Amino acid sequence: MTALVTVRGLSARAGDTTLLDAVDFDLREGRVTALVGPSGSGKTTAALALLGEAGHGVRLGGHVTADGVTVVDAHGVRGDAAALLGRVVAYMPQHPGSALNPARRTGAVLAELARLHRPDTAPEAAVTEALRAAQLPPGRDVERRFPHQFSGGQRQRVALAQTLVCRPRVLVLDEPSTGLDTVARMRLAEELAALARGGLAILLLSHDHDLVRALADDVVVLRRGRVVASGPPAAALPARPEVSAPRHTPRDPGGPPVLEVRDLTAYLHGRGRGPVLHGVDLRLPAGACVGVAGLSGSGKTTLARCVAGLHERRRGRVLLDGDPLPVLRRRTTAQKRRVQYVWQEVRASFEERHPVAEQVARTAVRLRGLASGEARAEALGLLDRLGLDGATAGRPPGALSGGELQRAALARAAIAAPDVLVCDEITTALDPAATAAVLAELARLREEHGTALLWVSHDLELLTAVAHHVVVVDGGRVVETGAPDQVLRAPRAPLTRRLVRAMDLGTALAAAGPAAPAASGS
Repeated sequence: MTALVTVRGLSARAGDTTLLDAVDFDLREGRVTALVGPSGSGKTTAALALLGEAGHGVRLGGHVTADGVTVVDAHGVRGDAAALLGRVVAYMPQHPGSALNPARRTGAVLAELARLHRPDTAPEAAVTEALRAAQLPPGRDVERRFPHQFSGGQRQRVALAQTLVCRPRVLVLDEPSTGLDTVARMRLAEELAALARGGLAILLLSHDHDLVRALADDVVVLRRGRVVASGPPAAALPARPEVSAPRHTPRDPGGPPVLEVRDLTAYLHGRGRGPVLHGVDLRLPAGACVGVAGLSGSGKTTLARCVAGLHERRRGRVLLDGDPLPVLRRRTTAQKRRVQYVWQEVRASFEERHPVAEQVARTAVRLRGLASGEARAEALGLLDRLGLDGATAGRPPGALSGGELQRAALARAAIAAPDVLVCDEITTALDPAATAAVLAELARLREEHGTALLWVSHDLELLTAVAHHVVVVDGGRVVETGAPDQVLRAPRAPLTRRLVRAMDLGTALAAAGPAAPAASGS
C-alpha cells in the first residue's frame, strides 16, 4: 500500500510553547488512520499541517510530504502546499459552521467546487454524487438552503459533501461524528469504510473511540503534543469506559415546573411555511434534567432555540414559572440570566480579540452585577473545575481546542447561575475525563442551585446516565417520552428502537453488512 502522506518529526511551536514534538505517522491508500487524545493534545494542529496550514503565530517544522510534494520542511511551510488543497488533501473541520459560507446556498457552493476540481465532470452530477455520499438527499430542497437552515448534524454532512465533491485522494476529518445521531453515525461509518475500500486515505480525528474501533486500521495517540502510543485500535486504545454521572433526583418532580412548553410549533420560514416542530409539550421541574433525543434534523435544536428565545418563527407558549417567556431581544436582564443556552457550535460565539476567561467573567458582571475582580476569580475557579487552567483560559479563543472551547462555553453560561440551562450537544468534542468534569459541574448546579437542564444529545448512553425524563422527537413531533430506562431500554416507537440498535456501532455495522464502494472516493 502506497503512503500518500508521510509525516516525520513534525513539530509545532507558538512562542515558547511546544504544541507538537517529533510526531510521525503515514497515511496510506485504502486505510483509515485515527489521531486520538485529550482536548488540546495537538490533533488538529497535526492535521492542519498536512495542508500546510497552522494557527496564528504557530511555526511548523519537521518533514511532511503529500503525493510526493513537500508540504513542510525544516524551514516551515513550502509554497507548493497550496496546490494540493482539495485536489489531493481535503479537510473537514470540527465545527462545520467555519467551513460553510453563510451567504451562499449549498448547491451553488458544491457546483463551484466541482467545476474547480473536476472540470471533466458535469457539476450537477458531481453535486448529486457528493450529497448522496454525505447522506443528504440531492435536489432543490437541500441545494437551495443556506447553512443556518440546517441542523448541526446536517451542517456536518454538508461540510462533508464539500470535501467529497472535490474527489480528493486524502480525506482529513476532524470529529466527523459530532452532532450525528446513532443511526447517522452508523451510516457515516459505512460510508467512510466504503471510501477507504475505494482507495481513499483517511485521517480521522475523534474522541468517539467506538467509531475509531469500528473504522481505523491504525491509531496514533497524542498527549501534550507527543505520540505516546500507536498501533491497531485493540492495542492503542484503552478499554471502553462506562458512562457514569452523579445521580440527582429533582427536589419536587411532581411540583410546578420552572419551565414549561405548551403546544409549541415552529417554522423554518415566515408566514407559517416549513414547519419543523408540531405541538411539542414538555415540563421541566427545578433540579431536573429532561433529555431530548432524535435523528439529526428532527427539530431538537429548534426546540432548544425556541426555549432560549433565538427562534422567533413559532407559535405556542414557553413559560418560566408560569409566566410567558418572550423572544430573547425582548427579555429582561433577569430573564436572560435565568435561562442560559450552550449551543452546539461554540467557536463562533466567542470574540477572537478577548481572552476566554475575560469573556466568561463578563457574563457574571452583566447578568449578576458582580464586580470585575470577583467575577474573574469566580470564572477562573469554574474553568479550573472544568479542566481549563488559568494559562489556557487566558488565551484568545483561537488558541484553544474545540473541546476546551466547549467547556469554556459551558462555564460562560453556568456562571450566570441560571434556573434553566439548555445544553445542545455540549460533550461532543470531549474525552472521557473532560466529560466527567462537565457532568460533575452540572450535578453541582442542580444540587446547589436547583438548576434545571434541558439536554439535547445524540448520546443515548449519556442521557440514560443524567436525565430523569427523556423525550424522543421524530419529524418535529414527540413520538415517545418517559423515564430513561423505559424509553431507552424498552423502546416502543420504531425510531427509538432504531436509535437504540445503532448505539453499539460495531454490532450495527456487522449487521448492516459491507456498503458498496463509493465513487466519490475513487
